[in-house]
Amino acid sequence: MAQPADWFSTWFDSPYYHVLYKNRDVHEAQRFMDNLLAYLQPKPTCQLLDLACGKGRHAIYLNQKGYDVIGLDLSARSIAYARQFENERLHFYRHDMRDVFRPEAFDLVLNLFTSFGYFANDYENVVALRATTAALKPGGRLVIDFMNTPKVISRLVARETKEEAGIAFHITRQVEQGFLVKTIRFQDRGQEFEFVERVRALHYGEFLEYFGLANLRLRAVFGDYQLGPFDPEKSERMIFVLKK
Repeated sequence: MAQPADWFSTWFDSPYYHVLYKNRDVHEAQRFMDNLLAYLQPKPTCQLLDLACGKGRHAIYLNQKGYDVIGLDLSARSIAYARQFENERLHFYRHDMRDVFRPEAFDLVLNLFTSFGYFANDYENVVALRATTAALKPGGRLVIDFMNTPKVISRLVARETKEEAGIAFHITRQVEQGFLVKTIRFQDRGQEFEFVERVRALHYGEFLEYFGLANLRLRAVFGDYQLGPFDPEKSERMIFVLKK
């Protein structure tokens, strides 16, 4: 089944995406936010952007901690859901990260849970990063939370089946032309479905090249949500802290 070039514009907006991933650890996400806030020490007046926010779990929690937060995501379905939590200091908008949202408007931008590297053309990742940098105030900070690609590839599960809400999701994974590719096939109500996730298998060195092209300065790299040191062979995550 042919997929559109921007696979994420259909899969992330599908109700089945939220069925498959409904059991993500909310408490882990909140502890990660607490650890980040303790490290970054943002001022109470900090203007914060959650880029590729999904249904807004991070943005909502950060707003509950007292911050002015805007969440952006391409998925109309996710943004419609998140908007029920809006208040005078929390707003959500549908937006493509390749476009500048508000120039020099934010003190802190968060891009979390491997919400980067989706584009078919590698240069578009640089475009997205430059657009993100443009949204930062001078001296503003950006946090990018990405999988530690070599570790993920080393333990890749080629095939598995997950059952959620009575649907058997048949999942295959492989590395293909520089991408980690996950194919998801299932049946529901007599209809066959297939979706494909394609995330560029970015390594530490490639991120450093991106940061140079976007005029971002690397301030720290962490390897897990407890902000432990980054180990290229052992760490679960690559969490970059950058400054404009």
